[in-house]
Amino acid sequence: MKTIVVTGGSRGIGFGLAREFLARGHNVVLTGRTRQAAEQSAASLAHAATGGARALGAACEVTDLAQVQAVWDRASSEFGAVDIWINNAGISHPREPVGELSPADITRVEETNLLGMMYCCRVALTGMQRQGSGAIYNMEGYGSNGMTMPGMSLYGASKFGLTYFTQCLIAETRGTPILVCYLSPGIVLTDLTLRDMAARTPAEWERTRRIYNILGDKVETVTPWLAERVLANRKSGARIAWLTPGKSMRRFLTARFNKRDVFPAQRPGG
Repeated sequence: MKTIVVTGGSRGIGFGLAREFLARGHNVVLTGRTRQAAEQSAASLAHAATGGARALGAACEVTDLAQVQAVWDRASSEFGAVDIWINNAGISHPREPVGELSPADITRVEETNLLGMMYCCRVALTGMQRQGSGAIYNMEGYGSNGMTMPGMSLYGASKFGLTYFTQCLIAETRGTPILVCYLSPGIVLTDLTLRDMAARTPAEWERTRRIYNILGDKVETVTPWLAERVLANRKSGARIAWLTPGKSMRRFLTARFNKRDVFPAQRPGG
């Protein structure tokens, strides 16, 4: 039985991963920005646990190093060690040109997605070096591969930075018992995605809907696959990627014949 920390685990992909790890008999510590959100999410997953596994919810603002350290301390105190730490916590922003970005969004997105990930890596790496083993997974996203899109500057920059930071961490830990890896879920429809889309014009909604129905997937489709491969991986530097270039190409080529619909019946906000 392993112990796995999932930051940002109170909703979306993080919540789905927590559920899958519990279902496979592993302890999970999931974090949320508030104690109530984290504890309620953990309690709602109790039914999924097998083999005596437990879920704990912990409040954590990842931009606060002391709070991140408190999560490690609680997890190691409750379960003896932390085997896997998944840096999933992240936020996006309204799609706006750089000249129209709000100072608050610039600070909020970069601090959460980049600084928060760095703090988590520092805490997890130090703890795993003390205990003699462990694995860290950083969650990639749009922009990690250098791809650009108008309006995605902040989020894309944070994920491009995350990938570079992860590359450096892999190099620094080479030859040690610590694994550092990438986790790439692809295009996943979450409640945050739906909230963002609800604010778009009907034309923007339809364009985005078409892309998601070709390349996108639901949380419950992607997270079992990711969880299985995280648990099986023994190689540092591994990139566990759901939506590969080959899969993307096949989906585009077969889109006319394979009609997919990953959305709720009603348009969000409609």
